[in-house]
Amino acid sequence: MVQQRLSERELRAWRTSFRMLELLRTRVEQQLQASSGLSNADYTVLALLSEAPDGRMRPYELGQAAGWEKSRMHHQLTRMGKRGLVTREQCGSRGVDAVITAKGLATLKKAVPGHAREVRRLFVDPLTAEELDRFARIAGTILDNLQADLPAGGA
Repeated sequence: MVQQRLSERELRAWRTSFRMLELLRTRVEQQLQASSGLSNADYTVLALLSEAPDGRMRPYELGQAAGWEKSRMHHQLTRMGKRGLVTREQCGSRGVDAVITAKGLATLKKAVPGHAREVRRLFVDPLTAEELDRFARIAGTILDNLQADLPAGGA
């Protein structure tokens, strides 16, 4: 089967979306790093743990919630553990939980206002309420397609 090339319209949509996502990620990361010393990955883990019961989750559940592979989550938790933002604690006879520390929670609370301001400034404010809703629907459609396309047991 011969693969069809992307049309100019398709290329324009793809390239614009890809560039927007990359630049948005970079700008948000720069703000987080400058204001709190956190990376996007750090912020993601801390936010997920802060919302979990007792600030704890199994690493595989945390990985699923973040959409990450097991090895990425393991390395991220190791880096964050060395900085005192999270710990790993025994849960039951063989399980381990990732747990947000008091330092991790304080760091997150310090980062949230600036992060929210930057997300609002770069992403929310340029759009009308209707555009924001439409964007969420479109992104949700693509996300659903990506998740359906994952191999069994994928992140």
